[in-house]
Amino acid sequence: MRPANISPRRKRPDGTARVLHDHHPMTSTNDETMTGGELLVRMLRAEGVEVVFGIIDGTYLQLTRSLRDHGIRLITPRHESSAVHMAGSYARTTGKLGVCIASNGPGVANALPGVAVEEGEGNRVLLITTCRRTGIIRPDRGGTFQHFDQVGTIGAMSKWSSAIESADRIAELMRRGLRECYRGRPGVVHLDVPEDLANGEFDVTPPMLQQQEQYRRIEPAAASPPLVRAAADLLTTSGRVMIHAGSGVGHALAHGALLEVATLLNAPVTTSWAGRGAIPESLRLAVPMIHIDLNNRVRNEADAVLSLGTRFGETDWWGKPPYWRRGTEQRHVQVDIDEQMLGMNKVVDLAVLADVGVFLAALRDELKERDLKSLRESQEAWVAGIEAERKQERETFDAALELETERIHTPNVPVICQQVFDDDSFLVIDGGNTAVWVNTYHEVRHPLSAISTAKFGMLGAGIGQALGIQAAHPGRQVYCILGDGAMGFHPQELETAIRNDLPVIFVVLCDLQWGMVKLTQQITLKPEETLLRKPVGPEGSINADLGEIRFDDLARSMGAHGERVSTKEELEPALRRCIEAGRCSVVHVDVDPQEHLWAPGLMHFKAMHQEPEEPA
Repeated sequence: MRPANISPRRKRPDGTARVLHDHHPMTSTNDETMTGGELLVRMLRAEGVEVVFGIIDGTYLQLTRSLRDHGIRLITPRHESSAVHMAGSYARTTGKLGVCIASNGPGVANALPGVAVEEGEGNRVLLITTCRRTGIIRPDRGGTFQHFDQVGTIGAMSKWSSAIESADRIAELMRRGLRECYRGRPGVVHLDVPEDLANGEFDVTPPMLQQQEQYRRIEPAAASPPLVRAAADLLTTSGRVMIHAGSGVGHALAHGALLEVATLLNAPVTTSWAGRGAIPESLRLAVPMIHIDLNNRVRNEADAVLSLGTRFGETDWWGKPPYWRRGTEQRHVQVDIDEQMLGMNKVVDLAVLADVGVFLAALRDELKERDLKSLRESQEAWVAGIEAERKQERETFDAALELETERIHTPNVPVICQQVFDDDSFLVIDGGNTAVWVNTYHEVRHPLSAISTAKFGMLGAGIGQALGIQAAHPGRQVYCILGDGAMGFHPQELETAIRNDLPVIFVVLCDLQWGMVKLTQQITLKPEETLLRKPVGPEGSINADLGEIRFDDLARSMGAHGERVSTKEELEPALRRCIEAGRCSVVHVDVDPQEHLWAPGLMHFKAMHQEPEEPA
């Protein structure tokens, strides 16, 4: 059955049911009875949805029942925030729609942190919530149980939020929500359904055939051929050319086309934090974001920039000097699916409203028709110098691997993990100092294989994200390196992993402190001792120390496999035992707490929070 018009079964004076049609131009006399929840599920199924994340509740019993009846898997975490993170990472690594559900009142309140993060990260998520029955909300009668302004609250922090007020508008508003999911920059779309409409049974009349192309765009937005030619002209005649890739490259699954264009131009590629892995970092054209000074040099030396799916946000220094060349001195082609971002933070010479993947494919074809030999040759000395500097700094980074410490020195963990896990495995990064260390010492070799909350830096989100990725990619290895502070937010999801057969391996770096915060406190309260790396007593920090949680024991208590290691020699065999266990596992890693404080590049992280000195 196709999506239908729906109306409540109301009684005529003689006691028989009557059907209330909406004003659709074409209706059928072939009635069918179903619940509002089933109608929503049928529309999800028509969109190709295969899995939904969320906690069961009586307010949408008929929806969850219909998920089962229509072959859509329901994965139930222990916290609604995790459900939203699971949907977000599912969407991010597949290009599909991530769907999650939350029940009225406290369930929706629990989902709010996930909404904030996944909207900020720009992941395509549809959140369906229930609310109390019609007639006692909007407006609240006063004292309504488990009720708050769910639509208003989520609307202020999401891409789009709306409530269904009557049965005959369920299909209409669901179609609108799905349109919003695929319009412009991805984000969180929210639909609120009263419990009586989700569970109530109604007479349904099928409208005209509802294919996806009848209510939303199914072909990504393309740039006109003249715009593509103009972009090619600018990029090939302006001197040194570079590419800056944002998360839009990943959402468009455009990694292959990006690599082809970069190769044709012989152009170095920098990325935003969220765009990391747009091309493999092992390639000579890649300028990994961990090389901060090198990134700044490339961005200042380039005469022309092709930016792709990036907002030039704070972690990109707003596109301003001294981190970027002054906009009036550097030509710029910006491509984005969100028209509001074109020219927002960095001066643009050519603004292109288009899907990044479609644009890159067209640009690739245009460039292939041109003789670019002289351009590539002119770029070569610049690219070779960038490559040499990158390798030199890598050697400086790697020298820290030889430092002897009482417990494991943190950078050894991501290096050993990368030696053990497959190249195409997914790594989820979560934490403060832990995230900095892991980003510095992990080389992204496969598209979309390194996931974090680059925009929000949300502690604990990685646990749900790892499970969502594993649900989307059951045949690939998924591991998550996170700090003990981050793991403390949602450790209960280990049971979720066991129950749903999601063999994620969590590597928890335990330093028994809020490390990033503690270092900031010590620099402020005890600057001399801290900067000389001397031990600082309790008076040097405020409530920044943590007690120990034996995460390996905690894992075993939930049916997962648990390991604990304190030396780098112990880590590899422990990881291999986790893989052999074939189920969710946790490795409790004791890292040196003093050395863990000094994550590389913290000075740059601090500088990022200051406004650049010069205007764009």
